[in-house]
Amino acid sequence: MLDHTTKEIVERQGLRINPAKTCQPIGAMYAALGIHACLPHSHGSQGCCSYHRSHLTRHYKEPVMATTSSFTEGASVFGGAPNLRQSLKTIFQVYDPDIVAVHTTCLSETIGDDIPTIAKKAASDGIIPEGKLVIHTNTPSYVGSHVTGFANMVSGIVKYLSEGGEKKENQVNVIPGFVEPSDMREIKRILQVMGIDGIVFPDTSDVLDTPMRGEYHMYPKGGVTIEELKRTGTSKMTLALGAFASEPAAIALEQKCDVPFKTLEAPIGVKATDKFIQALMDVTAKEIPESLMDERGRLVDIMTDYQHYLYGKKVALWGDPDLIVGLTDFLKSMGMRPKYIITGTPGKRFERQIAEVMKDADWEYVCKQNADLFYLHQLIKNDPVDLLIGNTYGKYISRAEDIPLVRFGFPILDRVGHTYFPKVGYSGGIYLISNIVNTLLDRADRDAPDERLELVM
Repeated sequence: MLDHTTKEIVERQGLRINPAKTCQPIGAMYAALGIHACLPHSHGSQGCCSYHRSHLTRHYKEPVMATTSSFTEGASVFGGAPNLRQSLKTIFQVYDPDIVAVHTTCLSETIGDDIPTIAKKAASDGIIPEGKLVIHTNTPSYVGSHVTGFANMVSGIVKYLSEGGEKKENQVNVIPGFVEPSDMREIKRILQVMGIDGIVFPDTSDVLDTPMRGEYHMYPKGGVTIEELKRTGTSKMTLALGAFASEPAAIALEQKCDVPFKTLEAPIGVKATDKFIQALMDVTAKEIPESLMDERGRLVDIMTDYQHYLYGKKVALWGDPDLIVGLTDFLKSMGMRPKYIITGTPGKRFERQIAEVMKDADWEYVCKQNADLFYLHQLIKNDPVDLLIGNTYGKYISRAEDIPLVRFGFPILDRVGHTYFPKVGYSGGIYLISNIVNTLLDRADRDAPDERLELVM
């Protein structure tokens, strides 16, 4: 399938081949699903919404509910205001959400539809019922990525819903970034174990990993509530877990409600999780409980036990910038050698963050933002690696170059379990190491001649 990938690398300006990202509305839709009783709405064509829903459904293996303005040729020429008004009328009459989160698409952005004005007129005309809410963000697909789309929607949540106050409550906001429902649940568990009153937003746990109990609920029990979102403006501090997906909303909250923030790496591995725990301790004056110390010790133990399988292994990484920065640091701490580190999300900050992580590396590496998997494949063709870590789209490189692949990030379309096991925190680090080591051991078994096939490895 990738027989035509050339070894000669030529700088490209206007062409992406097999992008290492997807479009902004997918991230915005995912963030909106993290609000309780929220219905995401795609202001554009029906095809866009169908693609975004199906992509999320294939990753999370759960039905993703969203609505669309269903643009036709007429809306494309004359504007989508009538479509949005009719959509909102139908949504509240038929589906009755507490809140609708509107995100734009390429088409509506190109037309220049003014969503706030349209929504305000719909409210004054009684189309939006009393007590119901409509928020929005701008997410044209021709800029950014699903990560920036997520960030834009979370910023929109803050701008519409957060309310300030003179008195700050003894609580902490945590913006988890574009991570799995299991990761958001793990962050909430850490807060609970430490006895901290925290608001994690958005929160897709118990939304996109709901239990099967024989009853269908249009709006599952999960998600951060509107009341909690209003209270974010009275928190003592916001911890933004990731510069790309989380920091913009933290900045918006500081500007609107004077809530200070601190930006941290995604808490992947020992060092980054330590920083997250320390930040929580600094804000709340809470002590770390013995149970978390035990979890940390188990992570350090497994890192020590299996270090000999990992040391010196060359790795190629791709995916969302916040997660890749955290993962790169974690792999390096285990003696592995991240060699190719790319993201499809634009932003020079990614390269600066990786440079800081890799400042004492004694091997050559390549880091590039706004890159694609064709470029990554070319790098590998020129100098192969021992392991690939990234989303499902890397399986073609894995097959073409006969290199084992550990699936990590978004989207994972061809495996199960990734939504149920966290990758953040000390427990998430154990899962990651197990996955990486087992992949390498599977490869060792596959390649071993009969006389070297070991029962105990």
